Formats: sequence, C-alpha cells, structure tokens
Amino acid sequence: MNFKRILLLSLFSLVTFAPAQEKDTLKAKTDTAAVKKSAAAAKDKKPEKIKPYKEVITEKATTDEGIITVHKVEDKYYFEIPDTVLRKEFLLVSRLTKAAAGMRSGTTGYAGDQIGQNLISFEKGPNDKIFIRSVSYADYASDSTSQMYNSVMRNNTHAIIHAFDIKAFGKDKKSSVVDITDLINADNELVSFSPTVKKRYKVGAFQKDKSYVNFIRSFSTNIELNTTKTFARTLGNMTFPPGTEKPEVSGNYTVEINSSLVLLPENKMQPRYYDPRVGYFTVSYTDFDLDPQGVKRVSLIKRWRLEPKPQDLEKYKRGELVEPAKPIVFYIDPATPKKWVPYLMQGVNDWQKAFEKAGFKNAIYAKIPNAKDEPEWSLEDARYSAIVYKPSDVPNASGPSISDPRTGEILESHINWYHNVMMLLRNWYFVQASPNDPRAQRLDFDEKLMGELIRFVSAHEVGHTLGLRHNFIASNAVPVEKLRDRKWLEKNGHTPSIMDYARFNYVAQPEDKVGDKGIMPRVGDYDDWAIEWGYRRFYQYSSPEKEKAHLNKWVINKLKDPRLHFGTESNQFDPRLQSEQVGDNPMIAGRYGIKNLDRIMDNLKKWTAKPNEDYENLSLMYDQVTGQFGRYLGHVSKYIGGQTETPKNIEQEGAVYEVVPKSEQKEALQFLNENIFQTPEWLLRNEIFEKTGKSSVEVVERLQNSVLNRILSPSVVQMMYLSSTADPNAYPVIEYMSDLKQMMFTAEPDLFRRNLQRNYVGSMIDLLNAKPTAAASSRFFRSVSISDNSDVKAVVRGTLNTLQNELKSMPADNAITTYHYEDLVYRLEKALDPDN
Repeated sequence: MNFKRILLLSLFSLVTFAPAQEKDTLKAKTDTAAVKKSAAAAKDKKPEKIKPYKEVITEKATTDEGIITVHKVEDKYYFEIPDTVLRKEFLLVSRLTKAAAGMRSGTTGYAGDQIGQNLISFEKGPNDKIFIRSVSYADYASDSTSQMYNSVMRNNTHAIIHAFDIKAFGKDKKSSVVDITDLINADNELVSFSPTVKKRYKVGAFQKDKSYVNFIRSFSTNIELNTTKTFARTLGNMTFPPGTEKPEVSGNYTVEINSSLVLLPENKMQPRYYDPRVGYFTVSYTDFDLDPQGVKRVSLIKRWRLEPKPQDLEKYKRGELVEPAKPIVFYIDPATPKKWVPYLMQGVNDWQKAFEKAGFKNAIYAKIPNAKDEPEWSLEDARYSAIVYKPSDVPNASGPSISDPRTGEILESHINWYHNVMMLLRNWYFVQASPNDPRAQRLDFDEKLMGELIRFVSAHEVGHTLGLRHNFIASNAVPVEKLRDRKWLEKNGHTPSIMDYARFNYVAQPEDKVGDKGIMPRVGDYDDWAIEWGYRRFYQYSSPEKEKAHLNKWVINKLKDPRLHFGTESNQFDPRLQSEQVGDNPMIAGRYGIKNLDRIMDNLKKWTAKPNEDYENLSLMYDQVTGQFGRYLGHVSKYIGGQTETPKNIEQEGAVYEVVPKSEQKEALQFLNENIFQTPEWLLRNEIFEKTGKSSVEVVERLQNSVLNRILSPSVVQMMYLSSTADPNAYPVIEYMSDLKQMMFTAEPDLFRRNLQRNYVGSMIDLLNAKPTAAASSRFFRSVSISDNSDVKAVVRGTLNTLQNELKSMPADNAITTYHYEDLVYRLEKALDPDN
C-alpha cells in the first residue's frame, strides 16, 4: 500500500470517528454531572420520618382504645396520642406486681409496693417530636392573670425528660403516633425504680436482654403498662472482713413492674387549707401570689372527692343524708386468707357512720372483686383501691395513698397488709389485755379474737387512707379512773380516736369486769369530727380562701370539747402526745399497768407453754412484758422538761406553749424513783431466767438507761433551762439536778444500784461534754440543744463537783462499795479536770 493511500485512510478515519468519540465524551460528562446533582439533591433532602398511618399501624396491629390508643405491631408498641391530650397532666405511679427473691428490705420490697411516682405531660415539639415533661408544683402562682404568674412560670420551666419521633399522624390528622417500646423496656424513673428505691433494694445495672414488655392496656382515664425487668444485684454497703475483696454484684433480680398512667381530673376538686388543729396529711407548694409582700407556703389536706349526685345537691344543702356520686371503695386482695376477709371488710365499713356526719351515707365500703361484674378489675389498675395481702414475716400494716398535687384529692390507695401483723397484734393484746380477757391467756388466739384485732388495725389503716394522721393527744382526754368504769367505757370507748396509738386499755383491773367494748379501740368522737371537718362541703364558698373564716369559727366552737382535740405524733416535749398511752395521767395509769404486768408475770410460764416445744415463747413474751413496762417508764419520763403545745388561731385566747407544772414533773420523777431507780423486783423471776438464759442485771440496766438517756438528754435539760425564763413556777434545773442526785445516792448500794449510779455519772459527764448542734425546726418538729451560754453546764459541773466531794466521805460497809465509790471519784476527776 502506497503512502498516499495510507494517509487518505488515516484522514478518513479521523473524520469518521472524531464526532462519535466527542459525543461519548460529552455524554460521560453529562452523566457525571447528573450523578453529582442527584447526590447533592439527595444530600439536601431530609429523610422521610413521618410515614403514612397504614405503613406504621399495619393490618397486623392489635389495638386497645382508651385515653391514649395503644397499638402493638409485632414486637413494637405505639401510643397514638390525641391532640386533645397534649399538655394535660398525668400521674405516673409504678408498683411491684412480682417482687424478686432477696430484694426485701424491712417492710418494703413486696408485691404491691410503690417504687416510683412522677407527674408528667405530653407536648408536641419542633422537628416532629413529642416530648414528655416532668411537671412540678413546688412553686406556684395562684392567679394566672398576674405578672407574678408569668414570672414564676418563666423561672420554673418543666424539664423535658424524654423525646419521641412522630412516626405517623392519625387517620384524622388529630393525633400523633410514637414508638414507646424503647421507653418502657428500659430502666428509667418513669417505668422503673426511683433512684432512692433502687439504692434501698441494691438494684444495679439493667439487663435489657433479660427484660420484656408483658402488656399495655388502655382505659378511659388511665393506661396500665406491665413489664418484666431484670437487674444486676449489687451488694450496697455490706461490709466484708479485712483483706477480703468486695464483689461488685451477686446475681440478678427479676421483677414485674406495673406502671399506671392516670389522667388528673380536668375539673379540679376545690381544695381545703390545712389546719393544724385537725390532723390531716397534706400536699404543699410555695404560692407567690397569696402574700403581696412575700411568699406563702400553702398546705392542702389530702381527701377523697365526695360530692352529691347532681339530683341530690339541693337535698345535701338542706342537710339531708345523700349517697355520693362516687363512693370510696376498697377491694380485698383475692390472695387474702378467706377467714380474715370479713374482718378486713368490717374495718373499712366502720367508717360509714363517720361520713354520715359529713352528710354522706354509704360513702365508703369494702368489696370482694367479681370478674363477672367487673371483668377489667385488676389489683394493679390505678382506678381501684385495695387492701393488698403480703405473705411477709414483717409485723406491720400501712395505709399510703396517691393524691393530686394540685388539690390534695386522693385518687387511690393500696393498703399494705403484712401477714405477720397477727403476731404483733397477739403480742400487744397479750401484754395489755390478758389479765382482763381469758381468751388472751394463751399464745394461740381463737379466730374470733384475732379477727376483732384485725378489724381494729384495718380501720386504723383505712383512716390513714382517708387523709387522717395519728392523733396522739386523743387518749389524754380520758380521766384514768374512767378507764375502770365499764358502763362509761361501753358508751365512750377508752380513747376518742382510733387514729391514736392507744392500742388497748391496760388500766382496767380484773375486778372491774370490763368487756371488749372497754378494751379495744373503735372509730370515736374525734374521728367523726375530723371526717366531718374534712369532707363536709360548703357550696356557698367558691374557694378555699373564702371558706377559711367559716371553718375557723367551726373549729373554735368544736374544740371546747377536749375529746375533739388533735395532737401531732412528732412533738418530743409535750407529754400529752404519747404513743401507746391511755388516760390523762401516765403516773396513775402506769401503776395500774404495772399491777397487770405483775399478774402476767405470775402466770407467764403457764400461759406461754406449748406441748413438745422449748422455752422460746417464754423468752419472747418476757421481752414483751419488759417492753411494755419500758413504755410506761417512757410515758412518765416525757414529763421531765415538758412543754405542751396547743395550736391556736388569733381568735382563740390562751397560750399555745405552756410549761408542764413543776408539781407534775416532780410527780413523774418520784414515779421513776419508785419503779425503776429502785429495783423492780416483781420483774425479776429466777424461774424464767433459768429457762431463757436472760440476766436480771442486763434487764434492769437496759430499762434504767432508757430513762436516764431521756431525762438527762441535752434537749430535755436545756428545755428546762429555757422554761425557767418563761415561767417563774417552772422546775429549776438546779433543783432538778439536786433532786435527781439525791435519788441516785440513798442507801448502801447493791449490784443494781451500783450500775445505776455508774450510768447516772456517765450520763451527767456526757451532758457536761455535749456540743451545741444547729437548731432545726418545722411545722411538725422542733429540736433543742444545749447552748454554751446557758446555765446548764454550770449546774451540771457544780452538781458533779458536789457529788465528788460527797463520795470521798460517803460511808461504805464493804470492800465492793468502797471500790465502787473510788471508781466514781476517779471518773469524775478525769471528767472535771481532764488535763490533770
């Protein structure tokens, strides 16, 4: 091929193929640009979060409609939250429905126990979110139109504690669907243990792979979320021998938890302000509006919402008895032994007459759940209150309640009834009533007697769930001698309040022939009055502020009757406010009580004997007798340095605080001298000690020390000093110290007296070395400590100096007494002159 031909062919090839190559190059460039543009567009475009309703809530969904509709799709749970529910407030309460083995701590850790409580609301936020906020009413402005209201709200923003992505909108676009699976199958305060409870039960790390959701049920005003959760079990603050490495965990806890999400009432119940002259539990907040020149701490009583039916409102206003629109109903746990059910129910029903004082009949009653009539009933459902039976060896019962923090309205209650409360009742009744009731002169009570005791405790705990606190002054309204009057007791009972810790009438003597009505407590005059005050509705007043004046006049008039007085359970100086006491004079009552204890001691071996058993029962009941004797000593000891407190409004005359008269304090000191400083020989029985291994020295010393620790405590002696400045007729500290020293050192000391003297000197030295503590006080508690500027330490030092000099010349008839006095002198020298 010649050169020209080759050149022409090459040129032809260039002309023929160049346009095609150029097109391919242009196409490649175009395709690359399109890809980049598409990628950029994809990058700018947000992923589609909200899907069509049918793609989220598929045909596989199982749906339960209620206040919030619940959907289950395979292993996912969804809330469909209506817009109408947003910003409404819900109370979220979590309880154990199945407790873990080994979790129990004292009276807690059982099925039915509350482990968490929160107030929350749902809120729609930006970026297609649903928030859960934690709501607090700690600070509040009552007038929503005021400037202060806006300021309080700005400075008390409720925390967002959880956020959900909205997965879909409802079919009508008026609801939002969120996936709640990860929230409920997790460890958080909403559906698990609160931090405090978790620490108490030694609950450790959450084991998600061993946890799951059991069910979620929705009702008209509440949702019940039930989960099984597993946690590592920690060892908490347990101690181990030196050199032993403390393990981090010890196995797992698996529990079942029911969390009740309850819608708070939109139509708020009208609150009632707390009055310290009538004993109710409270909810409290700080109101920035009520006091124009400051702030005011507001306390509202806790009570159920009892209202007449609309058609009966006018009858109620006229003073006729009507049935409430919604009565208070307590269901009996199906696990309760059948023989005790009637007595538990009667304890609830015993309050019906009290509510009649407030204008309502059939206002409260107990009920056995019936699946036929109430197929949705569940012990965990927050719509139902119950007495929950717990197979526990804890000798106790308790009556907590859940209330609306905005108004104090009680929404539900689960009374905790521990099986072993029967042992507590048996022991109480044995040491307080057996001399008067032959049925109690044995350890196995018959069913009827135990049933009546159960009824009493049931009624007491129900009283707590109605909002009532303990009333420790109630029994002080009863003259001691009336406690031996059978006819009077049958009419009035031995205490005006079942909310008192008056237990049983230990004053009555066998010759008085007092029966059950004079021994056991029952709903009394104070209880009737307290329910009337708390539950009577006054429709002429539209706010708690407007009814205050009416209620104040009513209370002042009622309190002319001392049987209607209320006294707290927390005042450490008022001797009228005592636990386990009956009568208005514990010195007289204590002497009668000791007579009955002496009768028990004469029969203790016989009454505690059981065939084919050892002496454990004898030992147990001897401890009960000494414990009861110790209570009598404690009742009397509280008179030393005593100061009474009688709450009053400015419309009432008389003092609020009054010093216990010197004569009564001296009477109390003389009782202690006769009954415990002098050895209580009636309590010391060798035939018991040789069977139980107990020591008479230890028994007496323990009782004596309990008295010395009280009457020579820094707070008591300082109160005596403070009282002398307020009342010239008070018991002077210097006179009290002289009287007490003289009682300690009388005759030649035997072994018991030597122990007493040593412990007395030790208590006085502790008093001399006592350090001032920061003062603390509240509505329910007041603390007092010795000031370095008071006369107390000077008087104590002077008393010990005098005693030291007296001991050096005190005669001794034997070597042990001589050595004893020398030892006391040595102790005093070291205390009075530690640098020598």
